Amino acid sequence: MSENKDSMPKNITELYGTNVFNGKVMKEMLPQEIFASFKKTLLMGSPLSLDMANIIAEAMKNWAIENGAYHFTHWFQPMTGITAEKHTSFIVPDGDHGVLLSFSGKELVKGESDASSFPNGGLRTTFEARGYTAWDATSYAFIKDNVLCIPTMFCSYAGEALDKKTPLIRSLEAIDKQAQRILKLFGHKDVQKIIPTVGAEQEYFLVDKELFLLRPDLLHCGRTLFGAKALKGQDMEDHYYGAIKAKVLDFMQELEEELLKLGVLSKMQHNEVAPAQHELAPLFETANIATDHNQLTMELMQDIADKHGLACLLHEKPFAGINGSGKHNNWSLITDTGHNLLDPGDTPQDNAQFLLFLMAVIKAVDSYQDLLRASVATAANDHRLGGNEAPPAIISIFLGNELTAILEAIENDTPYCGDKKQKLEIGVSTLPHFPRDVTDRNRTSPFAFTNNKFEYRMVGSALSIAHPNWIINTIVAESLESFTEVLEKSTNFTEDLQKLIKDTIKTHKKIIFNGNNYSKEWEEEAQKRGLSINKNAPDALQALIKEDNIAVLEKHHVLSRLESESRYGLLLKTYCKTVRLEALTLLEMIKKNILPDTLRYQKSLAESISLKKSLSLDFSLEETLLLKFTHYSKDMYQLLLLLEEQLITVNTHKNKERAFYYRDSVLSTMEELRAILDPLETWIPRDQWSLPTYEDLLYSVV
Repeated sequence: MSENKDSMPKNITELYGTNVFNGKVMKEMLPQEIFASFKKTLLMGSPLSLDMANIIAEAMKNWAIENGAYHFTHWFQPMTGITAEKHTSFIVPDGDHGVLLSFSGKELVKGESDASSFPNGGLRTTFEARGYTAWDATSYAFIKDNVLCIPTMFCSYAGEALDKKTPLIRSLEAIDKQAQRILKLFGHKDVQKIIPTVGAEQEYFLVDKELFLLRPDLLHCGRTLFGAKALKGQDMEDHYYGAIKAKVLDFMQELEEELLKLGVLSKMQHNEVAPAQHELAPLFETANIATDHNQLTMELMQDIADKHGLACLLHEKPFAGINGSGKHNNWSLITDTGHNLLDPGDTPQDNAQFLLFLMAVIKAVDSYQDLLRASVATAANDHRLGGNEAPPAIISIFLGNELTAILEAIENDTPYCGDKKQKLEIGVSTLPHFPRDVTDRNRTSPFAFTNNKFEYRMVGSALSIAHPNWIINTIVAESLESFTEVLEKSTNFTEDLQKLIKDTIKTHKKIIFNGNNYSKEWEEEAQKRGLSINKNAPDALQALIKEDNIAVLEKHHVLSRLESESRYGLLLKTYCKTVRLEALTLLEMIKKNILPDTLRYQKSLAESISLKKSLSLDFSLEETLLLKFTHYSKDMYQLLLLLEEQLITVNTHKNKERAFYYRDSVLSTMEELRAILDPLETWIPRDQWSLPTYEDLLYSVV
């Protein structure tokens, strides 16, 4: 990275934020009145004046140069799911005098980029190339690889969002507006901002880089397309929280240091359940900054792993038969005064407020469960959802037995049987005190209430957290708005609040499930309840173009109809491209590795038969094996030809039908091939099998 290790501060508090143009730096470098005005501008969401932008830009440039950065970039998050940057020098010509270092407020606030070469779902064509990046002043600029990175939004010339950040920013405004209306009803006049906060736990695998490069499927697709199970997987349960290997620990320590410099607090790192799998958990931050920081975390993981001779796998299911990797998205709502709105209080009013916000989330998830499911729908996540500690593809909410019992008592006007029997009246009686960790964690639940936050466990490890969070923000904003429309007209607030909460429980309790989400019985029960069941991405993505879903995003100014429809097309296209790449990679590996390996082994068997024949020895075992592998080869070759034919046929289909053909035909043939390849690997001698095995990969880091 940018600093010499010997000159780095040793004190962790000195290290924190050293590469960030944060509030502390701004306070030191900006005139007092400018700093105060800038903070007020951010809080109120007002436009930034050009004069203020020029002063901030000058300070930002000076700070960057002092820290070794002579270039800047508008760092943005296109719909590729990764980040993008175009480096521009601070250097400008100064006539005959040489050069100057310059950076204006105009350059800080706005940039221009090609909007047609990034994925856009048809919003831009090649001759409509102009796009703009706009500074997101709510996320601090930072230095990475000696370049000043300015977090920005990315929009087309016509103003359509072409990135992940813009809809997220819009959703933050939507939920702030509606949540403030609710708080005013409860008499809170001191709150000026309500912010969703997120803590995104990140799971990943580390394998030896040299072995990684010998597997074209890992290199090109991020996952193994075949591979026999290792003799020892996660069966012995000895990797979870186990002692961290020295090489991995070196990686983790450098990662933590580099994240600290960028203002990202890695609170916890440990071994995960599967061999070679690990997890990093950061502290909670505002949803926007948490999204930026998670993107930086994924970038740094891969860069630092490479320096240590490792490959960091962020795919949701790199290896079959063991845990995949997710990104547990812990979401909550915090006021600028520091109050968590999902935290039960000590007074009847506090608990009435808590229950209303809780109801808003329950109503939102039930009403828009298909839209929430679509926010994590990818070809990669399809391989993970539904097994090995990943939640199934059916959205439900876990509340725990005690909180569920409280809601049932309120709904039915029956006494709550907790520590003491009492009838609960909202706004009058205090809720029974339920301590933290009152219920066990439900690792099978997609959307679990845990103390004072909701944990959305369906998010895939490689995904940007922007999409699921802008969906959560928007649908909760919609629930809150529907509540205010009732309560703002109320003549008896307490009575109407009680009725509203009771009616919401009654209408939306079908989404609550505290049991085993993996069980067959739950799937049957979910169907009876009328819950949305979309087990794969092509089915799930249809939610993006449902009228009700388009309408709610448009109503809250998060995505227009055109933007929603374009993202639907783009995500379907990405699904098709992903499966196609996997199919082409599998074909190449069969042709160049597996088929030659198999034929070579058959040749050695034939030579053994010939030798034993000449010596009048029994060659029946070799003959049986040769016959077995001849059948394997023939079946493999026939399926190979079928897969090639399917990759031609799929081009005759259009749009949605193409995605379904990839799902139903191409993936099915790939699975049939895998059913041959996996057992084949277990028979062919190691010295004749040219690819690293699961055992090699999972236990390669020592």
